[in-house]
Amino acid sequence: MRLHSMPSKPDQGSSLLKALANTGIFITYCDLDLRVAWAENIPSAWSTRPVEGRHLREFLPANVAAVLTRAKQDAISTGVSRKLEISIPAEGGAAWFSLWIDLDRSPEGPVQGIMTTAVDITDQKRREQTLRALLREVAHRSKNLLAIIQSIATQTGRHSESVDNFLSRFRGRLQSLASTQDLVTSSDWRGAALHELILGQVGRYTADAVQSIRLDGDNPYLNPNAALHIGLALHELAVNSVSYGALSRPDGYVTITARILDSPSDPALSLAWMETISVASAAVGQKRFGSVALERVVPAALNGSATLELSDTRLTYSLLVPQGNFETE
Repeated sequence: MRLHSMPSKPDQGSSLLKALANTGIFITYCDLDLRVAWAENIPSAWSTRPVEGRHLREFLPANVAAVLTRAKQDAISTGVSRKLEISIPAEGGAAWFSLWIDLDRSPEGPVQGIMTTAVDITDQKRREQTLRALLREVAHRSKNLLAIIQSIATQTGRHSESVDNFLSRFRGRLQSLASTQDLVTSSDWRGAALHELILGQVGRYTADAVQSIRLDGDNPYLNPNAALHIGLALHELAVNSVSYGALSRPDGYVTITARILDSPSDPALSLAWMETISVASAAVGQKRFGSVALERVVPAALNGSATLELSDTRLTYSLLVPQGNFETE
């Protein structure tokens, strides 16, 4: 009978320490003078040199070393483990660590050392910071959107003859905002391309957008605020056109041109809407919310300027949008 020798039992402690190399966890063991007796898997943010035999203040920033020193001294004096988070300046931004400070006692009971287990939580902290920034941005944009809605409600009510008339117009303007907001949201809040915004706002009022909308010129990318307000202007123009202008006729069309004016002193986007109208109705020219929005509300929100010109046969709307409201792709 052949006897097989049993393999020797591996050293568990040594194996566990080697396994740390594949994790974001590291360990330091300090004596009661807070000098490092041994360490495993120390990250470069703490030290690029061996730390054995060195005091915390000899390899950590002074403020971090002071925080850790107090925490370890408190653990020694109270006999209670501590948990805390620290950040250390590092290339590409601060490095964050979650620390557990535990006492190592001899078999007889007295404390003989202090063990610190740390986990790199930098990625988690950066995600939290990004989330907080996004939440602040959402809150800011929500307040802006609510302010726009409040303004629309006030002006619509001021220029409505009845409750039914108010509700009809207000619903249409809310739908316009919602449509633009969908574009803004789908772009991760970057904004919306001008041509896409035009087709979305005007195209829904036509049976054949290709025939009814003649687009010409540049296609800048509008920031969220510009997209919302230009979308509102396009909605007012489209509704007016369906009622009195070119889009009220099967063969009618509107021409929309966009030009980036490369003036060294005052670069801007020039946007123009042109259409022929069949009737110079008094209802078109009177100061309803539509014209107030086109001539005052929208240009004021963009720090720009606008003109609305109406003749017996033609309606022309010109909007000048300063740089800062858009970017060229």
